Amino acid sequence: MVDKARLIKLTQELVRIDSQNPPGDESRIGDFVRKYLQGLGLKPKIYEFKKNRPNVLATLEGVNKRKSFLITPHLDTVPAGRSWKINPFSGKIINNRIYGLGATDCKCNLACALEVIQSLIEDNRTLDYNLIFAGTADEETGSDLGLIPLLNKSILKLDAALVLDADDFHIVVAQKGLVHLKVKIQGKRAHGAYPWKGINAIDIALKAIKEIKAYRPRTKKHKYLRPPTINVGTIRGGDKVNIVADWCEFELDFRFLPGDSEKAWLKELQKILKRHAKKFEIEIESIQAPYSIKENHPLVTGLKNAMRKMKVKPLIAGSEGATVITFFQHKNIPALATGFGKAGCAHIANEYVPIKNLYKGALVLEEFLRGITWKE
Repeated sequence: MVDKARLIKLTQELVRIDSQNPPGDESRIGDFVRKYLQGLGLKPKIYEFKKNRPNVLATLEGVNKRKSFLITPHLDTVPAGRSWKINPFSGKIINNRIYGLGATDCKCNLACALEVIQSLIEDNRTLDYNLIFAGTADEETGSDLGLIPLLNKSILKLDAALVLDADDFHIVVAQKGLVHLKVKIQGKRAHGAYPWKGINAIDIALKAIKEIKAYRPRTKKHKYLRPPTINVGTIRGGDKVNIVADWCEFELDFRFLPGDSEKAWLKELQKILKRHAKKFEIEIESIQAPYSIKENHPLVTGLKNAMRKMKVKPLIAGSEGATVITFFQHKNIPALATGFGKAGCAHIANEYVPIKNLYKGALVLEEFLRGITWKE
């Protein structure tokens, strides 16, 4: 049985451990999780792809050892920043909310996963499959030291997965793809008093950005996602106020829908830049494919049923942002995401999780895991 008081205390303890990324060091929280799982009689393993960046894996063996199901929250948080009015590592309870960095994203989900594993063990409940837990590193900066190598190196061998990284019991069945890239424009340097003698790369960039922002790719309307978006994240250029800028670079964030490809957008970007700049370079920083799973998939149905049984209204949703759910499709592993944080609280100052969400989340997760079965 899920122990509410123990779950609250565990969440507070996790919030009090600094795992900000960047700079990126999950060693303390990884060690805490490892010892916690050992205390339950499991044999956790640590996989590091860089020093002090542990991924903690453990298996709760089931009846059918040929089938494995993964639950995976992440261990890291974003940086705290300077706007907090309370100690971001306090885990303080105010008005039935636990406050602290990562309370919603995603230490509440980590706490729920650990509590549910403990509850299953205490109840002597053997699942129909092997339950694999993976507390991963580096989620906040791309998962190159976390879930990606765990999958690519076949350390994780799974039949299905649930990503614990969402808010308010949303069942995430679709996610946008993304492209992050840098555009570098070259101009011609000249004295600032004689701008006609040079070619101002900043001027070129501004004109190009205006046209890029106005571009609307052809796409079908999606039930759970907004249309594609383009965001200019950074822009830099020039060396001094009295010099015509001979260089300018800016970064773009492009989000696109399941069923679409980034190729058409990249082709259009090339055309726009050619209209404005004689010399430019596009540097692709990352591409992440969109993801979707059918609403009538047994995993989705099972999670909805578990929520209803625990008096929680299930809400099918899409994710505008990027979670690790997309990486499973490359291995043909069905996956979905849910989570028990508070919507609008991730990455903000004075982040919190309602205790009600926390407790209900653990109950839902346990009910869902108990209901999973496989037909041979």
